[in-house]
Amino acid sequence: MTFRHLKIFVSLYENNFNTTKTAASMHMTQPAVSLAVKELEQYYGVALFDRIGNRLKITPAGLRFYEYSSHIIALFDEMDNSMKNWDLAGTIRVGSSITIGSQFLPAYVNSFQSRYPGTRVKAQIAPSKQLEQMILNNELDFALIEGSSHNPSFICEEYMEDHLTVICPANGQFQPGQEISIHEFCQQNFLLREHGSGTRETFENTIAAGGFSIEPIWEAVSTTALVNAVISGIGISILPHRMIADAIQQGQVIAVTVKGLEFKRKFNIIYHQKKFLTAAARSFIELCRSQKA
Repeated sequence: MTFRHLKIFVSLYENNFNTTKTAASMHMTQPAVSLAVKELEQYYGVALFDRIGNRLKITPAGLRFYEYSSHIIALFDEMDNSMKNWDLAGTIRVGSSITIGSQFLPAYVNSFQSRYPGTRVKAQIAPSKQLEQMILNNELDFALIEGSSHNPSFICEEYMEDHLTVICPANGQFQPGQEISIHEFCQQNFLLREHGSGTRETFENTIAAGGFSIEPIWEAVSTTALVNAVISGIGISILPHRMIADAIQQGQVIAVTVKGLEFKRKFNIIYHQKKFLTAAARSFIELCRSQKA
């Protein structure tokens, strides 16, 4: 007795015991349908049909067998559909740097879950270096970071470009939009993001290319803390423009440029080169690429 026997029996019942219609719907011959019913009766040792003339009449045993068979087929179809779509269900584990997590990730997740309501998104927002370690520990499927990863075990794919802005106290020595010299720039007190953040890496790579280095007087993981310190007149900071645009627009701080320096950076998607990305994970990544701000 096979699963196909069950499907033939259910089809026969649903076609009012007409073997010709059943054979057509199952893409088989009429004698093959009759043989399948005979094999079932021999296997269970009971009559599933009474044969009165040229017509079949289902027996109580046949009716019970139909109930079991239809239930088993429904369960199989449910299992088949669920397993074939397994990687569009379940959970994807997304890591995000602080800037991306603050500015972009909520919109990404909202858009993704409107398309794939059966998939749960578990997010971790942390500095880039911490996210890389979580990927190595298989605690994340992939991460969205500022800057790039230098780990040879990772695949690093660019998906968006961003820039940092130099902000100064509104009541300080500079004017909004002023271009200052590198000498003037270096004379300031610097309030910077912590080591390991993509923002800090972009800053240090840019000034290293300019041939100098900076020692900050403040370091913080919070952009808000740095902006408030600038507002208080403690020093200047270099932060993602999207995260400080409101403070600039409201006149709490001013933005300046530095002659010969441009603080541009790439946003990248990173994942382990040996990591299998499910269809859900790949769909999330494609969504991020399509929603460039």
